[in-house]
Amino acid sequence: MSKVVVFLADGHEECEALIPADLLRRAGVEVVLASITGSLQVTGSHGIHVTADALAEEVTYADTDLLFLPGGLPGTTHLGESMLVKEKVLEFAAKGKKVAAICAAPSVLGGLGLLDGRNATSHPGFEDKLGGANVTGHAYDVDGNITTGRGLGAAIPFGLSLVAQLAGQEAADKIASAIAYNG
Repeated sequence: MSKVVVFLADGHEECEALIPADLLRRAGVEVVLASITGSLQVTGSHGIHVTADALAEEVTYADTDLLFLPGGLPGTTHLGESMLVKEKVLEFAAKGKKVAAICAAPSVLGGLGLLDGRNATSHPGFEDKLGGANVTGHAYDVDGNITTGRGLGAAIPFGLSLVAQLAGQEAADKIASAIAYNG
């Protein structure tokens, strides 16, 4: 079974974190909601309280297949300031392991130089923070081991693309049908 770690910071965009997490879990992927706040209680950008599965510093990353950074403000800022997040993202990218980010969070990848020369997308207000990326404006882009998403409106197709990468296109198609998504 594949494993995904979703980094949660106070101020994350709730739907961008939880829609892909839900879709991945429906596909049988192990999803760990990992708080970088030092507390299992994390508050989203719209005041929704989420209980994380674990503290990020206590997660086992060796068996993790994909790291996921949801957007939202100031959540994205907190992710970009987290040494643990930056170290793990750089480690995964260097090993060719999968990294995904949506909305404002691709700016964290851009700041680390991981989008240089790649097709990438983000919320329009963050496109100038994607480093040397070829900014596409697509709902999502998969370029090698890096997946980026445009924003909340793209959370379902972005999440289904992660399902396809980890559990296969057939699983993604079945879930899309089950949730009546025909985008």
